[in-house]
Amino acid sequence: MLDREGFRPNVGIVLLNARNQVFWGKRLKTHSWQFPQGGIKHGETPEQAMLRELHEEVGLHPEHVQIIARTRDWLRYEVPEHFIRKDARGHYRGQKQIWFLLRLVGRDSDMNLRATDHPEFDAWRWNDYWVPLDLVIEFKRGVYEMALTELARFLPRVNPANRYLRAGMRAQRLEGDAPRPLEPPIDPCVGADPAPDTPWPPGG
Repeated sequence: MLDREGFRPNVGIVLLNARNQVFWGKRLKTHSWQFPQGGIKHGETPEQAMLRELHEEVGLHPEHVQIIARTRDWLRYEVPEHFIRKDARGHYRGQKQIWFLLRLVGRDSDMNLRATDHPEFDAWRWNDYWVPLDLVIEFKRGVYEMALTELARFLPRVNPANRYLRAGMRAQRLEGDAPRPLEPPIDPCVGADPAPDTPWPPGG
C-alpha cells in the first residue's frame, strides 16, 4: 500500500523502561540494531498497526505497555535504489512513519522475540535514549533523530530514589548491559514519576 508519492505507511516504536532506556533490537543474523517498526495494513489505524507490530516483533501485548505520545505527522525516509526490489523500482520510494513512545509496565520477561514464526530480532538490550546512530543503517538515521527529538519532551521523569535502590540491588547491570538473548531474565519494572522532562540530543 503506497501513497501517491511512493511512500509506504509505517509505524516506529520507542519502548522505554523505568530508567528511560530504550529497547534496542539486533536484526536477525546481522550486526545492525534498530527500533521495532513495521507497515500499516489496509484498514488499520497507526495505533492498531503499532500494537500488532509490538506483539509480532517483541512479544508484548497492550496490557504490557502505556502509550505516552506519538509524532504529530509522518516522518519520511527514502530507500536507496539498490535496496529496492527490481519489480518495485520506479514507484516505491521509501517509508513514511508515525512514531510512538511507549513505556513498559510489564516485566522484561514478558518480551518474546519468537512470538511469531518470522522473528525480526535475535537479541535485544536496553540502551540510553539517544541511541548511537552509527549503528543504524544510514538512510534511516535522519528519521531516528527527528523522532527521538520530537518525543523527548514527553519522557517521564525518573524517580532518583528508585534509581538508587535499583543500582544498589543490581550494581553491575546498568548502561553497559550486554545484548540479551531470545529469552531475557526477569527484570522487575520500577515505577516513576510521570512528570515531563526535556532532555536534548548530544550536541543539541
